[in-house]
Order: sequence, then C-alpha cells, then structure tokens
Amino acid sequence: MPIFEDTGAALVGVFSLVMTLACYFGAKYAYDKYKFWWLSPIMLAPLGIVSLVLLLDIPLTSYFQFSQLLTLMLTPAVIAFAVPIYRERHLIAKYPLTLSIGVLVGLFLGLLSSWGLSKLVSLPPELSQSVLVRFVSTPFAMEATSSFGGLPELTAMLVLLTGVLGMLICEPIFRMAKINTSLGKGAALGASAHGVGAAKASEIGEEEGVVASLTMIFTGIAMVIMAPLFSLFLV
Repeated sequence: MPIFEDTGAALVGVFSLVMTLACYFGAKYAYDKYKFWWLSPIMLAPLGIVSLVLLLDIPLTSYFQFSQLLTLMLTPAVIAFAVPIYRERHLIAKYPLTLSIGVLVGLFLGLLSSWGLSKLVSLPPELSQSVLVRFVSTPFAMEATSSFGGLPELTAMLVLLTGVLGMLICEPIFRMAKINTSLGKGAALGASAHGVGAAKASEIGEEEGVVASLTMIFTGIAMVIMAPLFSLFLV
C-alpha cells in the first residue's frame, strides 16, 4: 500500500527531525551545565544521532526527508555572524594587525596543508577537493567547497573532524611553540579549528574566545570570497 508506506516514511522522517533536535539541545544543556569539551553539541550530538540511526535502523533517505530542512538554517547562520563582529568592534579596532595576520596565516597554512595532504596521500578526487576548506566554519565551508568541486556533505564531516582534532592537540602545540598570549592562542584556534576551536578558546579565557570567534568569522569570509581564485591554482 503506497499510501501507508509513504505515511510510515513521513513519520520516520518527522521522528528523525525531532531526534536530531533533541540530541542537539540535550548536548547543549549538558555542555552549558558541566563545561566538559566532550559534551559540546558538535561532539555529542553527532555521536547520539549516528548511534540512534544505527540502533533503530533508520534509512538515510527517511532520516534526511525532513532533517535536510536544518541545512537551510546555514544561510541565516552566516548572516548572524555580523552580530559578534558589531559587538566586538572595539576589539577589532584595538588589534587590527593581529586579527589580519591571524586570518591571512590561517588561510594560507590551512589551504597549503590541505592541498599537501591530498597530494601526499593520493586521495580520491571528491575527497581531495572537499578537504581543501576543512579548516573554516561549516556554513562558509559548504559555500566555498563548490568552487573546488567538493561535496558539501563530505566537506561538513571533514570540517567536524578538523575542529575536533584541533581542539584535542592545541594545548600541547601551544606549549611546544611557546604560544602564551591570549591573542596568539585565540587567533590560532579560530583560524585552524573554526567553531570548535572558538569553544575551546572560550574555555581557556574570555579574550581568547572572542579573538578566536572573530578570526574564525573573518577567515570564513575570506575563504568564500577567494575560493574561486584559489581553485584556479589548487584544482
């Protein structure tokens, strides 16, 4: 009976959407309360969602039937980045050189390391093109990856992995490189590990978190603007 089959698939789709939102808000509540990095929504929510999808054997087509609507929120999320830029305008005026260097160095090293990785490991074309923007925040990465021929869904996963890795190894690297200033730590985390890095920077200190957020935003904007030009040399 196609009608009942369609109704069943729609119910699974609605359930998947509710489940996704519940995992996100549950992780957000836990992180706000306990402040452990592994409780952050970007860590805990995907683990919960994947576990439930596998446990309940939910087909991916049914999962994405309504959950796909959440990706439409990426566009207003990009526009919302204007709010912290306006709110922290005094910090931008105070440290224009630090922020500019952080963005330029982060953009250059992020692209160079991604391109080098794709050549060194000889990745498949879809993966090598998707990995190039892995170091900028998801809304910017999904917009910029099309210029390189990357796949937005694959890019989003690589962005997540890059952020988690950056968060885990940042403190040993700070000690080895003797990066002790709040500006240095914030700029490094924002430019290399995007939103996850900004969350980690906020744990380290308030100024680190603000600098990381601004560096993350400006690096993402620069990537979207420059991606068509970069693609001429890297693809």
